[in-house]
Amino acid sequence: MKSRESLIRLKRFQAEEKRRRVQQIELMIAEFERMARDLEDQIKIEQERSGIRDESHFAYPTFAKAASQRRDNLRASAQELQVQLETAQDELLAATDELRKHELLAERDQERDRGAGPTDHVGEKEPARRGRHPLAGERRSV
Repeated sequence: MKSRESLIRLKRFQAEEKRRRVQQIELMIAEFERMARDLEDQIKIEQERSGIRDESHFAYPTFAKAASQRRDNLRASAQELQVQLETAQDELLAATDELRKHELLAERDQERDRGAGPTDHVGEKEPARRGRHPLAGERRSV
């Protein structure tokens, strides 16, 4: 069952890779949201310092404009990552289902191998023979 074991290792690796991808995207979303909150705080501080809250005002602080644009870009990126996260979660679910399917098949094969063996009569196991295979040395007619 080496091929089954290697297939399970491959599926396990693929599932772990998908899990890491989901975690990476979640971390990126959290980081973008944190950065957007920080920029929002900085914008408010700059608006309070200048006394101008209207972005269309001619004297609105340049830093606040730039920070506002950056904040909006971060929020848009977080929304795009949310879509990627949903896709990655679906892929993770599919990979773990595939892994579980192969693990169950391997367990079933192991149970069958443990419970099976050559039988003399129905339900009675024949003692294992040592040495040559029972058909070894027999000639086949062609």
